[in-house]
Amino acid sequence: MAKTYQVDPAHSTINFTVKHMMISKVKGEFKDFHVEANGQPDDLANARVNVTIKAASIDTNNSDRDNHLRSGDFFDVEQHEDIVFESTSFRSKGGGEFELTGNLTIRGTTREETFEVEYEGSAKDPWGNLKHAFTGDGSINREDYGLTWNQALEAGGVLVDKKVKFDFELQFTESEA
Repeated sequence: MAKTYQVDPAHSTINFTVKHMMISKVKGEFKDFHVEANGQPDDLANARVNVTIKAASIDTNNSDRDNHLRSGDFFDVEQHEDIVFESTSFRSKGGGEFELTGNLTIRGTTREETFEVEYEGSAKDPWGNLKHAFTGDGSINREDYGLTWNQALEAGGVLVDKKVKFDFELQFTESEA
């Protein structure tokens, strides 16, 4: 029987890293997101995953930078509130490792992306709820999504790299579909 899995936001994170000035890395996270998965627990090949991230919830631990990232130079959160991922395939690579492919929409642009996912295990919490954990990572070219703002550096290179790496840790609670 198909099951529905709701993300547990208290035990889940979506983080990112981007190079700054070609020499250091800035890390951040999205604080407000919803993830729902649906499928057979014993056969994830047919699983479907939908992710909605509130772009305004970006947090790099620097309010000036966060406000710039929310502006029209980057996410333009007044026009594009959500970052959305809708899966199209969940392919097993064996050993609890998967490739998750789907359509990622940022700032009104949709592109197919593939991410690496690992099943970390399942356990019942002290209240009898069955939990499932997954981790994953990937990278995207931010310029593919219209996030093209940058500044050239005097010594060469640019202020903000176009490659954005991200990782996520998601814990789900199982319920009947």
